[in-house]
Amino acid sequence: MASRIRVRAPELVGRGGWLNTGGTPLNLGDLRGKVTVLDFWTFCCVNCLHVLDELRELEERHRDTTVVVGVHSPKFVHEAEHRSVVDAVERYGVRHPVLDDPDLETWKQYTVRAWPTLVVIDPEGYVVAQYAGEGHAHALETLVTELEKEHEARGTLVRGDGPYVPPEPTPTTLRFPGKALRLPHGNVLVSDSTRHSLVELSPDAEGTGGEGEVVRRIGTGERGLVDGPWHRATFSEPQGLAPLPDGRVAVADTVNHVLRAVDWDSGTVTTLAGTGEQWWQGSPTYGPAREVPLSSPWDLAWFEDRLWIAMAGVHQLWTYDPGTGRVAVAAGTTNEGLVDGPADQAWFAQPSGLTVAGGRLWVADSETSALRWVERGEDGAFHVHTAVGTGLFDFGHRDGEADQALLQHPLGVAALPDGSVAVCDTYNHALRRYDPAGDRVSTLATDLREPSDAVVDEEAGEVLVVESARHRLTRLRLPEEAVSVQPAAFQTRRAATEVAPGRLELEVLFEAPTGQKLDTRYGPATRLVVSSTPEGLLSEGQGAGTDLSRGVRLAEDVPEGVLHVSAMAASCDDAPEVEYPACHVHQQDWGVPVRVVPGGATRLPLNLAGRDGS
Repeated sequence: MASRIRVRAPELVGRGGWLNTGGTPLNLGDLRGKVTVLDFWTFCCVNCLHVLDELRELEERHRDTTVVVGVHSPKFVHEAEHRSVVDAVERYGVRHPVLDDPDLETWKQYTVRAWPTLVVIDPEGYVVAQYAGEGHAHALETLVTELEKEHEARGTLVRGDGPYVPPEPTPTTLRFPGKALRLPHGNVLVSDSTRHSLVELSPDAEGTGGEGEVVRRIGTGERGLVDGPWHRATFSEPQGLAPLPDGRVAVADTVNHVLRAVDWDSGTVTTLAGTGEQWWQGSPTYGPAREVPLSSPWDLAWFEDRLWIAMAGVHQLWTYDPGTGRVAVAAGTTNEGLVDGPADQAWFAQPSGLTVAGGRLWVADSETSALRWVERGEDGAFHVHTAVGTGLFDFGHRDGEADQALLQHPLGVAALPDGSVAVCDTYNHALRRYDPAGDRVSTLATDLREPSDAVVDEEAGEVLVVESARHRLTRLRLPEEAVSVQPAAFQTRRAATEVAPGRLELEVLFEAPTGQKLDTRYGPATRLVVSSTPEGLLSEGQGAGTDLSRGVRLAEDVPEGVLHVSAMAASCDDAPEVEYPACHVHQQDWGVPVRVVPGGATRLPLNLAGRDGS
């Protein structure tokens, strides 16, 4: 077995304490004898949610030898609230211990730079590997199996149950609902996301615990991907809903990475698009809908004779054409950030809400805390514009002129009767309004617990808000005047990395997992894309290339900013006798806040897979 660099693992510390342990605090000593996988995550991050799904099989397969520990490390202010972490752990079905680390203490001790990051600790308490981003399930499986064999032979592996203690379930009609749609006959269809089903409610279905009448539930409530009659169909954390021209309702079945259709005439659920596998770099970006993988579709809207898809998992907008049965990328490059312009050059960051108003497709771009729109330009092509928001690291609650206004991780949008747009400002617990005519933002309502969608009843002058973290729908009168709020502005909680002026060596560390090699059969197996915010932070070194290391130069007159680094590496099983070996894609996007200071670092290592041995 190859030798490894081993570093003693720092203790696990977090002011928020422990979840999923029955109230018992844990330390590394309690985990001695187990293979421990630390998952540094934050619940706003769709890539972190992908990793939660990747870890489920590992946890089940190695449940008597391996303990996964989530280390919740917040990006947004809202995510530092303990109650919000408790909600997220239930919402996303996390079935392992979670340390709530609102001050990023453990994050700093393990020198983590990105969400998500996985750290593997052997049964003797030493760090043996670190992985950033997604796509490491196979590498983890191989490493955990090796560690089991090694430490069983040495007598240092302890088999048995781990420290996970499930919380008591809470009975409510809905549980963390995601999106809602008013049906033609007046009822409301809701995606009951945590319960993996859809719920049709009567028009007065407001509140929780049975205050509204449940007309029917579609889906068994078990996580899965099964078509068929409503009572047998299964979903996995469904979100967005949209009517199709033929009367069916399209469903964004988010964690299954597919689109489904509910047929009211036949009482069945079918799959419209997606393969059930997650889209990775190199996958097709157009083609027959059932042959092209998707990635965490989050919301849907009918616009310009197509069903538009907020493809949160790859920071893009896609379309589905029911007439041809094909899907295609419509906007975005897969790079995460906020860049306007022609649709094929624009950047998004986890688009999560869609609506149509005034001939525009409005987008809640959650990770940039932005409200954006898509429309055709004079050249006949689609272009992307930003109404509110500045980038990945600035957010808050501030009304006024749109270029000064702030949101915090909005998940939903709805068209209002006067041509303005309602924004479910999720992490501010508020319903906001953007007026395109006056280019201003106001607050319509506060004290809404994580609003994720809204349905407007124009005749009644009301809006039905999905209060996801209160497990209910709340009916509000559309106010004639805005609510006054105390302005607040924030930035991402991570400390900036101090770097020296001039040349900086960027190095993405990648070591192919045991039993694999870089896949160079069809060209370079690696890709690196570098950019910055502001653009002037870098005077040279921007752009795409195939080497995982690059020298860049920092501009002399820009004191701070964010380096955006996107890396991909493809590895395949090293089995010459196999004609078509299994291949695996490892990828991660980093947004690294930097401050330029004399005497700062001249090298910036970013760990994609392996360890920095320098």
